Amino acid sequence: MDQNTLINIPNQIKEAVSEIAQAREEIIELLTIGLLAGGHVLLEGHAGTAKTLVARSFAESIGGTFRRVQLTPDMLPSDVTGFELYRPDGNSRFVEGPLFANVVLADELNRTTPRTQSAFLEAMQERQATIEGTTYPLPEPLFVIATQVPLGGDGTYPITDVQADRFMLRLWSDYPTRTAELLVLANADQLEDPHVDAVTTPNDILSLRELVKQVHMAESIRGYILDIVTTLRENESVQGGPSTRASLALYRGSRASAFLQNRDFVIPDDVRKLAPNVLEHRVRPTTEAEFDQITAQDLIQNALETIPIPKGDDE
Repeated sequence: MDQNTLINIPNQIKEAVSEIAQAREEIIELLTIGLLAGGHVLLEGHAGTAKTLVARSFAESIGGTFRRVQLTPDMLPSDVTGFELYRPDGNSRFVEGPLFANVVLADELNRTTPRTQSAFLEAMQERQATIEGTTYPLPEPLFVIATQVPLGGDGTYPITDVQADRFMLRLWSDYPTRTAELLVLANADQLEDPHVDAVTTPNDILSLRELVKQVHMAESIRGYILDIVTTLRENESVQGGPSTRASLALYRGSRASAFLQNRDFVIPDDVRKLAPNVLEHRVRPTTEAEFDQITAQDLIQNALETIPIPKGDDE
């Protein structure tokens, strides 16, 4: 496929998903950034705000193999990764779990136990799964979209900081505006059996990722990313700051954001735009800060307001 055709694929994904998930353009764009940057996405929000609909429609538009896992408290890690099926005649075989797909929708991640949640860790970071001592490579690309209900709800198990750090972006699916919800009601029949035709293939996604890697980032903007991360780490109101994986996520996500804007270079606005989605789930305020009702979002916004914005390209 030629480069011009490849570049148009993100727009085709947006158009295809928007037909089903109206008024979710920002979420669709951020999902696309996560996909092109080679990351994974955590999609949170109240029940009934179309988290699963958006994630499933987006996954279908990409093509390749798609698996949806409805996570529950009684699930085991083998229900996610797969297992060895032993037979008395000795003809044992490995049964692949839903992780063996190009797009995996982990629905209600925090409804299952930490033991089962941890089954996603190796897959998301290393693109492989180890079952009973044998390591199996996972398909490429692998894109995990996990949905969550707000923490504190009945029957929820908060994911650990280590697992949250595996997600490049955290998105929030809020209640729609009145105009948007009226549009949903007008298309209620269409939502009974939603389906999106694939507009691309896994190989095309891999090719797009290579194009994103060609987007230029000046040294001053790389320094800007580190300034943001370091400021948060050193803030007295932060108990747990962003890791190096967070710096890489902001770097890769900013390049993908620039690519979607048809630019071959990153500007500070790309970094500033993505910083809340990349960092919020990686910043843990101290107990004193929480008592003063200071949130991770407040801390990130304060860092963005106080750190000087780089001017021009120094390379």
